[in-house]
Amino acid sequence: MNEFVTKEDLKEFGVLLLDKIQAVFKDKDSGGKENLEPEWIRSKSVRKLLDISAGSVQNLRISQKVRFKKVFGSYYYNKEDLQKLFDDEAKQ
Repeated sequence: MNEFVTKEDLKEFGVLLLDKIQAVFKDKDSGGKENLEPEWIRSKSVRKLLDISAGSVQNLRISQKVRFKKVFGSYYYNKEDLQKLFDDEAKQ
């Protein structure tokens, strides 16, 4: 129980900790290419992407055809829901 921690022990621990942190970031960077596109997009981007009016975006929200979130006064829409909605429209 009377073990002492030396400076050398602390240096070794620091190197091990740094290696583990770097490994975590490397794993995150290598698998993160798919996550570059946002899952939720703003109303303005939806209008531009789909070439629809603000009223049409509002109607999608009101009719609950698309999931949305309101954050600090801005609406964000689920990109996957928008894609599914308009894929279904194209099939008909």
